[in-house]
Amino acid sequence: MNIRHYFAASVGKTAQWVLKTFFKGGSSYPGKIALELDPKILDHLAKDYEVIVVTGTNGKTLTTALIVKILQQKFDNVLTNPTGANMVQGIVSTFLSAKTKKGQKKFAVLEIDEASLAKVTTYIKPKLFVFTNIFRDQMDRYGEIYTTYQMILDGAAHAPEALILANGDSPIFNSKATPNPRIYYGFDHLPDEEQMAHPNTDGVLCPQCQHILHYQMITYANLGKYYCPHCDFKRPELDYRLTHLGEMTNVSSEFTIGTDDYKIEVGGLYNVYNALTAAAVGEHYGLTADQIRHGLGYDEKIFGRQEVIQIGDKKCTLVLVKNPVGLNQVIDTMNLSPEDFSLVCLLNANYADGIDISWIWDGTYENLTQREIPQVLTGGDRRQDMTFRLQVAGIPDEKITELDSLNQVIQKIAELPTENVYILATYTAVLQLRQKLTEQGILKGGN
Repeated sequence: MNIRHYFAASVGKTAQWVLKTFFKGGSSYPGKIALELDPKILDHLAKDYEVIVVTGTNGKTLTTALIVKILQQKFDNVLTNPTGANMVQGIVSTFLSAKTKKGQKKFAVLEIDEASLAKVTTYIKPKLFVFTNIFRDQMDRYGEIYTTYQMILDGAAHAPEALILANGDSPIFNSKATPNPRIYYGFDHLPDEEQMAHPNTDGVLCPQCQHILHYQMITYANLGKYYCPHCDFKRPELDYRLTHLGEMTNVSSEFTIGTDDYKIEVGGLYNVYNALTAAAVGEHYGLTADQIRHGLGYDEKIFGRQEVIQIGDKKCTLVLVKNPVGLNQVIDTMNLSPEDFSLVCLLNANYADGIDISWIWDGTYENLTQREIPQVLTGGDRRQDMTFRLQVAGIPDEKITELDSLNQVIQKIAELPTENVYILATYTAVLQLRQKLTEQGILKGGN
């Protein structure tokens, strides 16, 4: 490391210490400072690591956390970016914070934003790329799903020797040739049954002949065992297979991968995909089924991913929502709950959320009417839009209360008629709510 690298790293680490010690935060700022002093600092900070990159629309954060927990069953030095700081400056900050044991293999499991991937892989060369899925998300930033996938491919192309572990149930991941070798994971738990995706589903055109894809099994959205009846395009052979789905509740899921049984302490089919992905990474690095099982079995809720917060006597489950596919999976998971619940919907439209909120009209809020939800609170910068969407979905006006501030939301939550509350919030709304809860002493230190 030359003088410039050493100076940039030292200044970045000092800024990190100051921010954590005196201000209890600052996840990305130290990285920003280090990058300004040395634009190539990341190349040198990451050079001794086995880098695993997790990218895609939904599931990055939980998949990354599960991979880390699994690898920690065998390896001591596993670095990650747990704050969700998944753009370049956040990745630099992650490496600045590293504390490792000398002489042992070092892993860095990094969640990286799709649009930032090519910038990051300009400086670091991953050994493994993990592709979760691609759905329509933040159209003003990413564009259509094919544009998003090209961003990811451009990032992977900077490390052509790296292996790609991709979701084989997603047609888009099989749509283009890559210089990178590829292996696949997916669901193989049901007998074949001829079917078509829902008419409002993106990404179901054959990339070879543009006919509509058929399916022999669908999990959700455009994921499943697809094939084109007009050409030879079909789902690739799976290297890692989910062979059985067991009990599914709103708070846990049981399943079998190959011949090994597993359980995770979060609900939802979409989270089973995250667990399958992480287990595939574990198998790739030689971990045993018992080690993978222990890694998946931890019950530590991730920021905004079915995170449970106690507000007064209310048990509040906070869930990040940001696009129609993810929202629909959350609603389906909520409807598995055996207990009554009230609902809070917080909608912002800042850059990090996606300025275009038209996605809420593609979400199946109508499925909320399957339950007798006694009261719904709406808040956030676009609360009027949220209220109107719920009204159109069929939730009676008298059950909806629109609130101007998050302080009012928190106060009203304590007055809701049910013990259980679901809070669905966009990214910046999650941050703002957690900040208010910290200020009020409900959350300690932002946790």
